[in-house]
Amino acid sequence: MRFLPESSAEERGAFFDAAAAFLGSADPAKLRKLPPLARIKWHLTRERQLDALLAVLRFERENPGALPVRGRLRPYVAVPGVPGNLVPASVGRLRLREMPVRAKATEVLWQDGKLIVRGYAYVQNLPGGGLGPMPRLAWLRAPGGRRVPVKYRSEESLRATRDSKQALHNYDDAGFELVIDPAKLKSRGKWRAGTWGLTLALPRPGGYVPGKVERVDIGSAGHSQAHYLGDGARLVAGFADDKFQVTIDLPEAEVVDQTGTADALRLGLRAPAAGKHPTKLRVVRKGQKGGAEYPLTSAGTEGRWARYSAEIPFEDLSVATSAKEKTLDFLTHIEFADGSSRRATVVEGFLPGRYLRPNGREIAVTTDGPGLLKLHDRARQAVVDRLEWVGKGELLVEGSYTGPGERMHFVLRHGERFEEHHLPLTWSESQSRFSVTLAPDKMPQYNALLPLRTGRWYFSLRDRDAWGHTGDVPVKLRADLIDRIPLKKRVAGRTYTVNRRYFDRIFLGSGSALRADERGAYRQRQLREVLTPQFKREPLREAVFYNSFGGKQFSDSPRAVYEEFVRRGIEVEHLWSVADAQVDLPPGVQPLEWHSKEWYEALARSRYVVTNVGLGDWYQRREGQVVVQTWHGTPLKKIGADLLGTPRANLQYIASLPHRFRQFDFVVSPNAFTTPIMRNAFRCEGEILESGYPRNDIFHREDREKIAHRVRATLGIPEGRKVVLYAPTWRDDQRHTASKFKLDLQVDLTAAREALSEDHVFLFRKHPKILDAIPGAGQGFVFDVSAYPDIAELYLITDVLITDYSSVLFDYAHSGRPMLFFTYDLEHYRDTLRGFYFDFTEKAPGPLIKTSAELIHSIRTIDTVRRTYAEKYAAFVKEFCEPSDGLATARVVDRMLDLGRRSR
Repeated sequence: MRFLPESSAEERGAFFDAAAAFLGSADPAKLRKLPPLARIKWHLTRERQLDALLAVLRFERENPGALPVRGRLRPYVAVPGVPGNLVPASVGRLRLREMPVRAKATEVLWQDGKLIVRGYAYVQNLPGGGLGPMPRLAWLRAPGGRRVPVKYRSEESLRATRDSKQALHNYDDAGFELVIDPAKLKSRGKWRAGTWGLTLALPRPGGYVPGKVERVDIGSAGHSQAHYLGDGARLVAGFADDKFQVTIDLPEAEVVDQTGTADALRLGLRAPAAGKHPTKLRVVRKGQKGGAEYPLTSAGTEGRWARYSAEIPFEDLSVATSAKEKTLDFLTHIEFADGSSRRATVVEGFLPGRYLRPNGREIAVTTDGPGLLKLHDRARQAVVDRLEWVGKGELLVEGSYTGPGERMHFVLRHGERFEEHHLPLTWSESQSRFSVTLAPDKMPQYNALLPLRTGRWYFSLRDRDAWGHTGDVPVKLRADLIDRIPLKKRVAGRTYTVNRRYFDRIFLGSGSALRADERGAYRQRQLREVLTPQFKREPLREAVFYNSFGGKQFSDSPRAVYEEFVRRGIEVEHLWSVADAQVDLPPGVQPLEWHSKEWYEALARSRYVVTNVGLGDWYQRREGQVVVQTWHGTPLKKIGADLLGTPRANLQYIASLPHRFRQFDFVVSPNAFTTPIMRNAFRCEGEILESGYPRNDIFHREDREKIAHRVRATLGIPEGRKVVLYAPTWRDDQRHTASKFKLDLQVDLTAAREALSEDHVFLFRKHPKILDAIPGAGQGFVFDVSAYPDIAELYLITDVLITDYSSVLFDYAHSGRPMLFFTYDLEHYRDTLRGFYFDFTEKAPGPLIKTSAELIHSIRTIDTVRRTYAEKYAAFVKEFCEPSDGLATARVVDRMLDLGRRSR
């Protein structure tokens, strides 16, 4: 059914026949439980209503995760192009559970003695404002049934629309602010222990639908928090099963302080003098039963409080024998004379502490969001006690660390991409304190200063000689300072937020480079379908709009075209697509943020567009534009329509190829081998210019030695070291997610360092789809050059290239220098994952290597490899590297200008 729109008449008939047999054996009750669109699709399939079924499939592709809803009293799904009489009410009508409330708490704070909850709430698939001014309601309900109304104030929330991840409905009016007054939870003027659940009620066709407010996964709004109300009561705002709730707690005893003696932890407690009598503490290692008991000793009375203390020998809390062992948690219970017990909580303002133990461990005494006492046997950690924005947007981080701080540097590590930034820290040995100041909008990246990439950057300390991140020391915030974050700062058009996860783990969030009204599927659809047609009615600008790898680089053939325009002195604007402000551009080139309003305008109004990747099937070239597709590789592994008949074939994408390639005035081919593959694999009906790739003109530039000298200096490669560049492709079956791939590291980098480091360096260039960090990078032998702007410049300093099935082999062959092919999974990759256009084992211009040891040996004996493969190398260059005369860029620009003159 997924590819029915791309199928033939014969295939459609076979589909309906097979579907009829399937539906004849299916349980009707299960069919009725399918989601709404699935019910409609299978109903139309049963009725063999092809046109209507195709309309539903088209709608589903264009509007993933959204339904068009009609009916003010009895809501139903109304798909455009599907006559209402074809879908009976029993199939198309929506049930209550199919229009759920989606509500998130994005901010929870204590203000003037009240709890403020901000967030958004909407009924899924109900367009905003569709029911007029009907009120939204909220209330707290106790287990016994008592209900306390909460005032619901509506606010604007562009985030609601963005977070919905759909492009059909606008939920901007879904924001709310709730003010919860704890005093209203008293019963007859007194506090009563209990938990109150929060419920929202939003209008929908036919009435109201109730819903719960859910947590976000990170930040202060996603964590429980305790507030003291006086009169021996405290309020805990938190989540149970991810649903927001408020608990009134009346502690019969609490921990007030902690100190350490030479060999024991001393805890001070208090309890109402007229209340229950606490007798002992019971400490249990998490995950175990029983535990040890420690008697409480009376320490006198202060006002209405009776004081107690207990001592816990450090030996009882020290279980681990190595700093490498995980944190061990202990749960503490207070037991009373009447036989009752409760988890130990701490008073407001409780000051945490840490006590050193042998083997790089410490006993930490701290708390958490609900205010429970937390005891940990853990590796020594860095604890921040000063965190603030200073100057014009710098973040000051100070704290204590009882480990070997003089050997540490400060690491920012991206939570999803695992990209890292290393910063020096100031260390005070006498005080065991560290300090670092960072400017998130000016992070060093080779010779550039760029803002932190969007996402969460976690703080750690790392030994300068560490071979990877496994020994990193996490940086946490002291528990009594938790209420001071989040800390936000707007710098150079981007919002940076210090926040937390797992209660006290600090991260720095780097916000989107796009404006709020440009983010999310709904806004992007408006920019494509509403604003772009308006831009196309405006005059063309004499500008060249460049796109290299989706705005990720200033590189490749688009860069070569830009440099040729500049060399010729052609008077045009130069506009460069930049994703997340992560590209450093030369003076005179204007960056345009990927998918911003200005980006869409440039794509619609620039005289020339130069791209090395697709522009999307929504794009349509306007009259007078010249659009050039330079592409980015000679294919070894099969692509596009040549994957038909394999599990990798995407029929929807393949069917869109003729339209996608009609967008281009011409497509650049690197050689005679690639031209017919482009014609068939991309269903390319237009002009293919077999000019060679402009990016490979770098091998013929007169200043190539000067470029190579600059690149070596930028990377810090010692004089006299030979350069090995490893640039593998990704593996389709090694994934973190559908589009993010794992590093399939088969090279023994430790052995390579031992064998080669005296006279070699090892540059590692990951494919952009691969996320994981490179072990050993930054230790003098391994260099992670994945973020280096242009791989073509790396070719100029490379003495030996190692790759596998990547198209880099065709480009590097222009250099004439030796190549090694680390094809440890050749048969699996060729026969199962992708398939090749030619017999790689016969034509490879270098040895196919299976093991890391063999690879290292081949590097040591590279002169022998060069002589052995000289004949194959020459044949490879003749077949795949012509034309190669340094004039590819000139041919492309000549053709662009010729078409530009004709289009005026």
